[in-house]
Amino acid sequence: MANLPQPLQDIVNDFSLCVGQEKLEYLLEFAASLAPLPEWLHAQRAGMQEVHECMTPVFVFADRQDGRLRYHFDVPPEAPTVRGFAAILQQGLNGATPAQVQAIPSDFYLEMGLQAVLSGQRLNGIGAILRHMQRIAADD
Repeated sequence: MANLPQPLQDIVNDFSLCVGQEKLEYLLEFAASLAPLPEWLHAQRAGMQEVHECMTPVFVFADRQDGRLRYHFDVPPEAPTVRGFAAILQQGLNGATPAQVQAIPSDFYLEMGLQAVLSGQRLNGIGAILRHMQRIAADD
């Protein structure tokens, strides 16, 4: 698929190799790997942007260094699917330029095959998080 930064493309490729429940297990591995909110952001959590389209409270903050973005998420531990989505996007897009983030197709995750193991409503969550990240990237 075109327009994906290499780290995100690698994640998509890895998911496409998984079969059936392996996809869900891999998503849960990503959920467990979501980096905790940095200590310096705890005091600013009220100023983080919320992804209102998600049923789970998802908060996103991006900092910019040398024209590249680094995303931070606050997602409750009791929402492993959403934490997995956030971790995929965090690991796949940290270090990307705003233009790279904005160029990602909204349905990039279909190539991962998650629709075979997750409901459409859950899949809407990854699209909503991505759109929010793209809005943040556009605020340059």
